[in-house]
Amino acid sequence: MDKFGIGIVGGGYMGKAHSVAMSSVGAIFDTELRPSLEMIAASSKESAQHYRQKFGFARAADDWQMLVEDPKVEAIVIASPQATHRAIAEAAMALGKPVFCEKPLADTIDDARAMVAAAEASGVINMIGFNYIRTPASQFVRTLLADGAIGDVTWFRGEHTEDFLANPREPHNWRCDGMANGNMGDLAPHPINAALALMGPIAEVMAEVETVHRERPGGAVTNDDHAQIMCRFASGVKGHIYSSRVATGRKMGYAYEIHGTKGAIRFDQEDQNAVWLYRAEGAEATRGFTKILTGPTHPDYEPFCLGPGHGTGYQDQIIIEAKDFLTAIASGQSIWPTFRDGLAVAEVVEAVLASAQNGAWTPVVQV
Repeated sequence: MDKFGIGIVGGGYMGKAHSVAMSSVGAIFDTELRPSLEMIAASSKESAQHYRQKFGFARAADDWQMLVEDPKVEAIVIASPQATHRAIAEAAMALGKPVFCEKPLADTIDDARAMVAAAEASGVINMIGFNYIRTPASQFVRTLLADGAIGDVTWFRGEHTEDFLANPREPHNWRCDGMANGNMGDLAPHPINAALALMGPIAEVMAEVETVHRERPGGAVTNDDHAQIMCRFASGVKGHIYSSRVATGRKMGYAYEIHGTKGAIRFDQEDQNAVWLYRAEGAEATRGFTKILTGPTHPDYEPFCLGPGHGTGYQDQIIIEAKDFLTAIASGQSIWPTFRDGLAVAEVVEAVLASAQNGAWTPVVQV
């Protein structure tokens, strides 16, 4: 076991999640590299010191450049606003330091492409943080599909629905300004990532993007509330993706349904430890969806708990990400999803926004 210095930029919601993950991943997964919380950077000395004490870092900085350049910081986790991602990642990769970047990869498609180019030119280990697809249940679904459990896939439906802005009287806040903070920048990347992971590349989209509540107490809303996307995958299969922050009653509606010639699969993150599997076999009278509870026989479950059906939670997804990142560093080989996989999501988002403007089927331009 080798100690390995970690620096995290950003101490908010995701900064805390990654700090906790790096503190516990070694004990849970018995990783070859054991993270040492070397430094955390925030926007002020006061907040950086607060996060240092709260999360257990050795040192704090109010300048991310100081963190990146510190010799004891051997890998960087970026959990700061999207507009900062490119500069931090490029500076770290120029020094040969592995980078884990929260989604979305960047706030513009040009910056996302530049980050991929820098990562691939440097050969540095890189990963992007799409945590929901990392649940033992969704990893199991990927295995089912690869094994042909439901035959040839014929249709896909995915969504990410929440209701934190469903109430029109909810005051205006930072989430209401700028497309990077809207539904297409915040929620939509997750079901798009799921679609790509489960179904492969998306060839073209036809989309509508809408702001439902244009005015809120305290200001005008300058980004979108929800979007519906018809898509056709490169395989020829049709699909639909919906994302919303105004879906009343939905708290963590990251869900998908996949139909095939021999069966179907359903999953809903609000019940994240279960997969519903239908097999088109046997007598019609006894057919039906079977609820499969995740347990030690499913991917990345056993290190957390030996009891089937006991379940994993949100923080565990981040710990699984940390394990994959450390494994990639130790092996010298990047593990899915990389920056390029993050760019693939950004390219779909770009096509969706273009389709919403031109009202037509729009190809997803891939680099």
